[in-house]
Amino acid sequence: MAKLLILFIIFNVIPVYSQSTESDKHEFGSHFTGLISRMNPAGRLMRVRTDFNNIKFFNRKDRVEFWSDSYPGQKCDGLIEGRTNDYLLIKVSQFESCVRKVHFTTGSYLHFESPDLAETVKMAGELVEVLQKKRLAMQVKKDRHQRELTGHIEKVDAINKRYEILRQKLEIEWQKELSALEEDKAHIFMEFKNSEARLNEIDTKLESYRIEDHNLKLDRWSLDPALYIKK
Repeated sequence: MAKLLILFIIFNVIPVYSQSTESDKHEFGSHFTGLISRMNPAGRLMRVRTDFNNIKFFNRKDRVEFWSDSYPGQKCDGLIEGRTNDYLLIKVSQFESCVRKVHFTTGSYLHFESPDLAETVKMAGELVEVLQKKRLAMQVKKDRHQRELTGHIEKVDAINKRYEILRQKLEIEWQKELSALEEDKAHIFMEFKNSEARLNEIDTKLESYRIEDHNLKLDRWSLDPALYIKK
């Protein structure tokens, strides 16, 4: 019983390992491998689990043929009815005939090939090349703009520093001019005070040496008729 269990584990592990190996080998093609996880003979459907990344390019009604390692020359056709990231739902038109021909059942490990997938992958590859060229051109453009933006910031910093130096120099000159004006004001004020003092001195001397023009002064009585007698 233990030996049967070991053999069961070996035969179930090996196909999974082979599946990954084959998938890696055909990562960018249309040939891949998978395990049948479920079958629906009445609906002529089988669900296949695979880790082949390119199944994302499958479209509904794409053609796919499949075969087993035991009978590589006996192949059957099917159509893609649906897909997820890990599973394909394939409709086999001649289901019973294909079961006898390919000898598959739930858990079988099969090879798959699709000309429609090959064409889609080819178109996707060409599109990727175009997009890569566009991306490279856009990356160069972006890098140039990035350098220009960096240079703009550096230019702004340089202008700010230059005008800061000019502002400091202008402020120093401004303060010098104001100081010079204050010195001129103080000097002129001193001259003004000196001139005012000299003027007062001269006025005092003039008052001291002023000469009277009339020696006789007229009193009020000589002008008032009531204070004197006419003869």
